[in-house]
Amino acid sequence: MKIRPLHDRVIIRRMEEERTTAGGIVIPDSATEKPSQGEVVAVGNGKILDNGEVRALDVKAGDKVLFGKYAGNEVKVDDEELLVMREEDIMGVVEG
Repeated sequence: MKIRPLHDRVIIRRMEEERTTAGGIVIPDSATEKPSQGEVVAVGNGKILDNGEVRALDVKAGDKVLFGKYAGNEVKVDDEELLVMREEDIMGVVEG
């Protein structure tokens, strides 16, 4: 199944969090926080402004982004957990 976000919404796949420390200790799932980094899977057409114009989004599919701990809504598509959030909930794009 494909999902296409509307307007200024973005679909994000969370990046996997490292589960071992530098010393080699394995951290269980219950003790790890959900990562606040992800990869943009799909983007909407853009934000509709008050004057009716559409402003294109600054992010594109494939970008690695940072977002807030509680940003977005989780959805499950084809047994994969994804996040749907507005572009304004994204704090930045990770480059390099």
